[in-house]
Order: sequence, then C-alpha cells, then structure tokens
Amino acid sequence: MKLTRRKAIIGGIVGGGLLSVGFWFVRERDRLGSRTLFNVKADEAGLNGWVKIARDDSVTVAVPRAEMGQGIHTALAMLVAEEMDARWDQVRVEDPPEDGVYRNVEMLIDSLPFSPEEAGLDVDLQHWAVGKLGGVLGVLGTGGSTATRDAWLPMRTAGAVARDLLLRAASRKAGLPVAQLTVSEGEVRRKDGSRVATFGELVDFVGDLSTMPPPPLKKPSEFKLLGKPLPRLDIPAKVMGTATFGIDVRLPGLLHAAMLNAPTFGGRASGFTVKGSLPKGIETVIIVPGGIAAIGSSWWRANKLLKEGIDVQWQAGPEPKLDSATLWKRYEELMETGEPALTRTLGSEGKPAKTETVEAIYRAPYLAHTPMEPMNCTARFTKQQAGKPGLDVWMPNQSPTLMRFAAAGIARVPQADVTVHTTFLGGGFGRRVEVDLVRQAVTCALAVPERPVQLLWSREEDIRHDYYRPMALARWRAELDVSQAAPKLASVAKRQVAQSSTDQLPTRVISWLPPQGQPEGNAVENPPYAFPSYRLDAVVADGSVPVGFWRSVGHSHTAFFDESFIDELALALKKDPFEFRRELLADKPRHLKVLETVAREAGWGQKLPPGSGRGIALRASFGSIVAQVAEVSVPDGQTLQVKRVTCAIDCGPVVNPAIVRMQMESGIIYGLSAALYGEITLADGAVEQANFPDYDAVRLADAPVMSVHLVDGGSPVVGGVGEPGTPPIAPAVANAVFAATGKRLRSLPLRLT
Repeated sequence: MKLTRRKAIIGGIVGGGLLSVGFWFVRERDRLGSRTLFNVKADEAGLNGWVKIARDDSVTVAVPRAEMGQGIHTALAMLVAEEMDARWDQVRVEDPPEDGVYRNVEMLIDSLPFSPEEAGLDVDLQHWAVGKLGGVLGVLGTGGSTATRDAWLPMRTAGAVARDLLLRAASRKAGLPVAQLTVSEGEVRRKDGSRVATFGELVDFVGDLSTMPPPPLKKPSEFKLLGKPLPRLDIPAKVMGTATFGIDVRLPGLLHAAMLNAPTFGGRASGFTVKGSLPKGIETVIIVPGGIAAIGSSWWRANKLLKEGIDVQWQAGPEPKLDSATLWKRYEELMETGEPALTRTLGSEGKPAKTETVEAIYRAPYLAHTPMEPMNCTARFTKQQAGKPGLDVWMPNQSPTLMRFAAAGIARVPQADVTVHTTFLGGGFGRRVEVDLVRQAVTCALAVPERPVQLLWSREEDIRHDYYRPMALARWRAELDVSQAAPKLASVAKRQVAQSSTDQLPTRVISWLPPQGQPEGNAVENPPYAFPSYRLDAVVADGSVPVGFWRSVGHSHTAFFDESFIDELALALKKDPFEFRRELLADKPRHLKVLETVAREAGWGQKLPPGSGRGIALRASFGSIVAQVAEVSVPDGQTLQVKRVTCAIDCGPVVNPAIVRMQMESGIIYGLSAALYGEITLADGAVEQANFPDYDAVRLADAPVMSVHLVDGGSPVVGGVGEPGTPPIAPAVANAVFAATGKRLRSLPLRLT
C-alpha cells in the first residue's frame, strides 16, 4: 500500500528532534488530577480533579466539554456516577478550570488518516506519538464525536477512585474495616445493607487520606446507570429559561458591538469615514481583524450605523473576482492533473481479459453551519487585575484552549492572564472552534478598557463569513469483468479533490504536521466493502475560501459519493442495492448486522405506491457504524418529499440510549437540510447567500418520520454519536429518488429540475 501522507507524518514526528520530543513527553500530566483542582469550596471535599462532594449530599462532576445540545454534560456525568454508585438525583455538573488534566487526546488521535480496523507498526507508532503529544499540549476541545470516547476510561477511573476514597472515609468515621463496607445508591452501607454514612456526611473525613491506585472498573453486567435513558441534566435550565448561552451574557457596564466584515475573502478595512458625527449611543468605531466594528449602548444602534452611516475603504482579498464556475473549473483541472496528497491501494490490480467501465462524477458544494445561536463573544480587558493586566472572555466555543491562545495573541498578554468562560452553545457543528470572533471581540475590548463588550454577528455576516464545509469533486471508476456470462466487479478507483479543513487552524496547533496539507476534507479511511481492488487518490486544493470543520467533516460529502456509486454498481451488475452491500460486507459482521437491521426495520423490498422509492446507505465514521433507509415520494416527478427515515447504529457500549436516538435524529435533519437545500455559491469574490430565505433548512412540517434502532455488535470500544448520523442521509435520499424516478442525482443539493 502506498500512503505518502502517513509516511510524511511519521517523518515529521521523528524528524522534529527526538531529544525535544522526549523532553516534552516527560511533562505529560496524569488524567486524575489533584483534589484541590476542581474549584473546591468550604463546604465541599474534592475526591480528585473530576469529582467533589458537598454537605448537602450533592455530587458535582467536572465536565470539560461544551454542551451544545448533544447531551454531553449528562453522558459524561453518568460515567463518574456509575463507578461511584451515586444516585442520579444527587449529581450536578460544573465547568472545571482550564487544565491539561481535562485534555481531549482522542480528538487528535481521531484526526489520523486510518480506519478503525487498521493495524500495524506505523499505525501504533502514530497513535502513540499523537496520544503523547495530546498529553503535552493539553488542548481542551469538543468535536469529532470524541468527548465520550476520550472520557470513557479517565472519568470512569475518577469515579472508581472517588468510590474507594469514600469507602475509606466511611471506615475512618465508623471505625469499621473497609472490607465490611460497600457503596450503593449514593451512600456507604454495611454489607447487610444498613447505612453507615451519606456522601455529604463524609466531607470532613476525606481529609488527608491518600489516593490509592485505581481499583478495577465495573464490568458491563454490573452497570446500574450506564445504558439507561436517564433524564438530561441541562434540560431543566433550558426549559425554565435560566440557562446562559453566549448571547445571554450580561455584565455591569456592558457595551454592544456590531460587525461588518470585508466583502471579499481575505479582505480588510484600510480606513473608514463616518457620515457626520457619531450618533447618540455610539462609543466608537474601530478597525478589527477582517473588518470594522461599531461599539455602543445597543447592538441595534451599532448595526444601523454600520449599514447607513459609514463609508468603508476596503482592501480586497487575493481573489476579488472569484466565482463558483471558476472554482469548479479549477477542480476539474485538478481532477485530471493534480498531484495526490495521499494515495491508498488495497487488493490486487490484475486486469480481466474483457472489461466494461462504469464511471460517475459527483459534486458537493460549500456549506455554511448556521447554528441557531448567532455568532457572539463577550470580552473585557482590565488594565489592573490582581496587580497586572487581565482579559476575560465569555463565549460559546468548542475549544477554550484555542480561544485563550488567540485572545492572548491579540491583547499581547501572557496566556496565563486570559480566562475563558464557556457558556452553553446554541449549536456548534464545528463552527465554534474557529477563533475569528474572539480576535474581533478582544480588539473591541482593548478599545474600551475596563468595560465588557459583547460582539454579535447578524445572520447575514454569519452566512457570508463562515468557515465553510469544503466543496468537493469526486470521480468514481469501476471495471467490471464481463468475460463470463455473469459480470462481476474487478476493481474500483476514486479520485477526489477538496480543500483541507486543518490548514487554517492556528499555527501552534498544527506546527507538528508536515506543510503539504492534510487531506482531511477527503475522508480517507478505507472503505468497509470487500472490493477486489481499490485505489484512492486524494488531491488537496488550495483556495482563498475559508474552510473548517462541519458536522461529520469529510464524511458529509464522501459518503454521498461512495454510497451513490455503490448503488450505481449494483444497477450495472443487476443486483439489489441492499443485497449487493451484503455481499461486499460478508467479512464485516458488525457492518452487516447494522445493514440488515435497517433494511428489516424499513421494510426493504415491500411494495410502495407509484412515484415512491427507498434508498439505502451505510457509513462507518467516528468509531460508529450507521445505516439509513430513506423513503421518498415524487408524486409529480418534480417535487421531492422525504417521508420516512429508518436509522440503525452500532456505537459500541451505549451510555444513554435516549441521547443516542436524539443525536441520530438531529444528524438526519441537519444532513437532510444540506442534502435538499444547502449550497454556498460565489460571485465577485463573495458569498451570494445571506439568510434563511436563500439558505433554507428542513422545517418541522416537512420533517420525515424517523425511527432509530440501536444495534449491539459486541464491540467493547465506545463510538461517537454526535456526527455519524449525518453522512448516510444524502446518499440514502439520492438512491431513493433513483428508485422512485429512474433519475440519478450526482450533485448536491438534490434537485429534480
């Protein structure tokens, strides 16, 4: 197998200097943390860096991942509560301080270009090196469906260590041997079931007890909370209106800032002129990274001034005349002549005596994120805070580490003097890992020191100045062996062109990578299907359009390319799409079980009314396997209606089945909105779309009936659920359209006319 990118990564890690790498590796921190790390108050006792108890009998769990509607506060708290044997009604959650103990190592490991089943020395070496690197960097982040996967062992271990400490504290309090005690339902009991102490009664007895080596974790058969649909901890505050999102932050003396970004990508403001004097309620107008901001007593006044009262001198970006047609032409040229950043080959490459070629070209456009909560950030710069300058940032974000790094750079203060307060997120989808908002907000705060400034983007600014899901072009080509009566598949090859989402991350985060660009936008994992011969050429395109992580990243479009072509192959071989996939998955029992489950539950093969059709698609991503069947109706040959979606998922051990189902439904709707409506187009170097009237989403009245089925494939490894529900929906719908109409749709969004 030729894999140039893999070798380059190893070379970059090793060639970076073994002495310096070793020096940093020895500074890797443990993941348990000290008992005083987690904001311990006077009436509380810290049991380790992840959990503390209080006299009111509450158990507070440190949850260092952003809650953006995916239920992660609940899922992670369940890991600790299970091993502690706490009652669910006594569990609370808090954001911990930013510390390397709470790092997300899995997010870095998951960025490596490997399929989960790949093994070997090079795979092991890169996993080890990146895992160690994550321990050194200590990056806090939420994304890639890694939060639960990363926390599965550290947080369960923290719960088990806390349980052991409580047993020894109860032994000290009651004068009983630990061997006679157990923990059950949030209290320490004797083996006969009689109570010795509640958790709250042990606050004063933890004291100087030493932390022992972690005890064995529970076996799945011993779980009492994990696997149960426990109620979410974040819902009551959201229902009652007491939850604080970024846009809800209100501080004494708060000022509001509106933003006008440069009209072309990479542009900036070189100057501006206010028409007349500053109106009442406006403090100042300043140039900020990427544009200008007006700061005043209300956002409405500031935004009105930017729209009507200022002439801006713009310096254009590198491609002020760029349009979509030009970009597609570039991609078509790269398809023919571009040098692949990565090449994969599997199987034999023998050529039969007589072949026929099946070829198809697929397209996917740029996509915006459009989270429900508009983009916002609040910042306050204090010239003297504890005797030195201080900077506080309040924002909905997916990586406080990156926000602190960017804020410190703009303010020119040490990172230790920056505090990032992460609020609830009104949707993230990868958009809130970017640092553009914090740079602008901190610039505003520096202009009015001592006063907090809340920067808020309009929806128009959001859609026109996003970090977009990369556009992509793919060509699938297959050779069929027709030397015998029954044709069979001989080989398949895919060549794909896309921008890289990682190249625009802050330099410090990717400085350990070689410079030629990650083919992340191409989702380069091996396919699950047993092709006789497979080849992938992934070409990384340069471009001035800013791109970033979008829910399920490269899988969001490569699944459409791959699963659409599988259906086209089935047609060419005169096979049922479901049965053809079954043949190709014969040696993948987990994948096969998911596929068969979704087909059975969807009623695959049952007759449908005229003008209706079913389509099937399967995708393994983020450690989970998801298959979906879409049922569509095209009653007049032009109007596409998605009536029903059946989903099956194997995500390994299930923490909370209700959350898994919610996330699958969420991913389906998000992906369906993109499949039916999502398209960012360019003209004169700028985005043409501005708001929901021209960048639509699936409405409640048009949402399909959805059913989600959890499949136990026997894997002990936890998979993600936040992102894997999105990739299969577009190809499932496209394949269903073909079944209903005979029309093959190879470009997104799916349009019949």
